Amino acid sequence: MSLMFKGPYSKLFFSGMINGLGDRFSQVAMLTLLLKLTGSGFSVGMVMMLRLLPFLFFAPIGGRLADRFPRKNILVITDLGRIIFAFSFLLVHSENEVWIIYMSAFVLAAGEAIYAPVRKSVLPLMVKRNDFARVNSLEQVLTGIVLIIGAFSGGIISFIWGQSIAFCMNGLSFLIAALINSTITLKETKIRPNSECRNHSFLLSVRTMIRHSFSIQIIISCILLVSLVNGIDNVLISIYAVKVFHLGDLGVGVFYGALGVGLVLSFSIASRLKKHFIVIGFICLFLEGMMLIFLSISIIATMAILAFSSAALFSGIGNTCFETVMMKEIPDEFRGTTFGLTEALSNFLLGLSMFFSGIVLAFISPRHLGFIGGLGFIIISIVLCFVLIVRSAHSAHPKGRIL
Repeated sequence: MSLMFKGPYSKLFFSGMINGLGDRFSQVAMLTLLLKLTGSGFSVGMVMMLRLLPFLFFAPIGGRLADRFPRKNILVITDLGRIIFAFSFLLVHSENEVWIIYMSAFVLAAGEAIYAPVRKSVLPLMVKRNDFARVNSLEQVLTGIVLIIGAFSGGIISFIWGQSIAFCMNGLSFLIAALINSTITLKETKIRPNSECRNHSFLLSVRTMIRHSFSIQIIISCILLVSLVNGIDNVLISIYAVKVFHLGDLGVGVFYGALGVGLVLSFSIASRLKKHFIVIGFICLFLEGMMLIFLSISIIATMAILAFSSAALFSGIGNTCFETVMMKEIPDEFRGTTFGLTEALSNFLLGLSMFFSGIVLAFISPRHLGFIGGLGFIIISIVLCFVLIVRSAHSAHPKGRIL
């Protein structure tokens, strides 16, 4: 993991970790406070929707900004702009002030929607092309660390020191992350007023670029299709812990921690990959689906923990593969725009998937729904592999090379 501890990426890694932990602490405290004041599951659902909805509108804006303005400045400004809203939860003391939670949750999510594609478009500027797979695997490690530490620590902090401490830590995390990011040195492509990115329309530029790369076409298709199914797993984590294995809140933390462990372990494999990224990504998607089916039929909690860790392991490797191909194939002037659109659509579809999964749970058991989710992953991997094979058979066409 030497790449993590040298160069500008080390700063981005640690700022992301601080940011992520602060958000995880705040989320636990916010949901607890909301339930305490309203006693309503609807209010929790409303907040979760408000955390996803902004991506549909603001992620494309963030992506477009990344292609037009200095990206480091955008990262710093979005962090600083979210501080006051992170602290605003301290003002909520009664049900009449719950609107502050809704408003701040929306603004914080909007900031993240702008921040995410900008951060993703920055990564290729920090490392050599040969290190793209390694840096993407480190991004999975980052997510894993946040899940492991956040899952176990967020509830403990709120319980021992109170929710106010968790909210303050989130606000301070944005400040610290902004200070770290402000010290990053980037070799950004100079933005020219009359560049192709400005002369062509927003959608036309992206469409032309995507049309000339089959690799990007099939990966974006995979990301969007998986988002339609992935909401099932997001909904079922707490359901499995509380209603299926009867482990309560501790089980929720353990299962999220198991996901984090799997993502961290994925680095040992993903960081060594050099080629065949798309094929390996589809194989991992297939295996992830198998693990989700295994989870749906697991009898004891130990089996479930193993299934969660294994599913996250394959997910981390697959995500690394797909992100690496995207970085290699997308020109620098289009990275922000493409990542912004992908973030917007995938999060919107994920939100729809979570919403309908909640409805379906009223009619079928969690285990049956989990089995359907795992089967969905397997079907997507098989169908896209078939498309890949057909395309490879006609690879004489000069466009759309496959990585």
